[in-house]
Amino acid sequence: MTDSHPTRRTLLRYGAYGAGAAALAGTAASWDRLTGADIPGRDDGSLVVATLGPAYGPEAVRTLTEGFKQVHPDIKLRINAVQAVDWSDFFAKILTQIAAGTAPDLVYVATEGVQLFAQRLGVPLDDWVKRDAEELREYFADLHPSLVESMMYEGSLYQLPVEFNAADMYLNHQVLERAGAGFPAADWTRDDFTALLRDMKQASGSQFTPYFWTNRLWGGVVPWLFANDTNLLAESKAPGGDWLWDSFYPAAAREGRGGGYRWTTPQATDARVEEAYDYLASLVQEGLCTRPEGGNGQNLIGVFSTGRVGVTPAGGFWAGGLHLAGMKGDAFDVQYFPRWRTQRMQFGAAGYALLRTSKRQEEAWEFIKYAARKDTLTRLFSTNQTTPARRSMLTAERYRETGPEHWPVFYDTLDKFPDTGPIPAPPQVAEVEQVLLKHTGTALASRRSVGPALRRMQGDLEKAMERDV
Repeated sequence: MTDSHPTRRTLLRYGAYGAGAAALAGTAASWDRLTGADIPGRDDGSLVVATLGPAYGPEAVRTLTEGFKQVHPDIKLRINAVQAVDWSDFFAKILTQIAAGTAPDLVYVATEGVQLFAQRLGVPLDDWVKRDAEELREYFADLHPSLVESMMYEGSLYQLPVEFNAADMYLNHQVLERAGAGFPAADWTRDDFTALLRDMKQASGSQFTPYFWTNRLWGGVVPWLFANDTNLLAESKAPGGDWLWDSFYPAAAREGRGGGYRWTTPQATDARVEEAYDYLASLVQEGLCTRPEGGNGQNLIGVFSTGRVGVTPAGGFWAGGLHLAGMKGDAFDVQYFPRWRTQRMQFGAAGYALLRTSKRQEEAWEFIKYAARKDTLTRLFSTNQTTPARRSMLTAERYRETGPEHWPVFYDTLDKFPDTGPIPAPPQVAEVEQVLLKHTGTALASRRSVGPALRRMQGDLEKAMERDV
């Protein structure tokens, strides 16, 4: 996380909560076959943790291994920073390791993979959390319950969140000044947003794009669905989880909480979904944004920092990314996603999942706790390459050098908007995401394309959700 390739690393994190997880689906589907593979002679007695390589550079690996050794000198730790271009590639390589009998004990998993790992590959942490409740009390008190709930599945907790990123709106001050526009208020609306884009376009040249976004699950069309009080899949809460909520959260914070999210019936043809797509298609038609590109926005830092893009959705990770790319902290700022029917926003989180094949589950639990400690996360996230899951880490001093001025937005997206929730990521997330990306591009070809494309999306989503992963 502090390696010699900051721009690439940060851009990879930009796609961390929107990259495909098709390879993970393959891992789960092959579980019965894979768990039988155990090649002798390859176990050196280490606790093995697999992470996405570009996000964990050599210095981060040293920070984790050396710090963990001081606390647990009796546990030999090896961190495999798997070099991969995105989460899909990363999961494919984890699959290869499992098939070769060299499965890690722990895997760093983002929201996309939480339920799939929980269903087929992971171990619930409930018994350990109950046993070590007093030790963990400070951790949960520093953690928003929405992050915890996003790591639960059918009443059990499978990961301790260490980081998250919500899709807030970044704005370029140079572009705002050029348009004669002020910084938007926290309660700005969709209409305010549209008017701002028009002012930006009128004040800029033909090479300028007021609003840029990428076609993916995190930060793509989903924030607009949330703002319009809808979702791609019907959303509900699983029962259970009282064992955790009653132990760690006061009554007000645990109200309405359950045992994790359930995403079930596809609703691409819902009137509010179509309304959100029609709005985005109107922005494309008016030249206020381009048709969304796929991928993780690898060219976005350059075009935003040079004033060729005015507004884009991103999370706390971009504060560090823009700084490392040479952008001054007062050259940009961040605001909440604009209000439509609601101002509910979306996030993606990440933590360590324990694999069922691990023979070192007690040692793995000790690492999970160590990785969630404040001193550990402070060392790891020193360059603001993500939003720490611990509320107390977000301070004026942390953002003094990188900016932005409105840095409290990052955690207040949870604290001030308690209905903000995770991107829809059921166990069938790989196929769901591919359907979403395919038909979103088609839907936004023109406003006339929206209805037919969403009807095709609905049919494909129904097939995807019927499949057993």
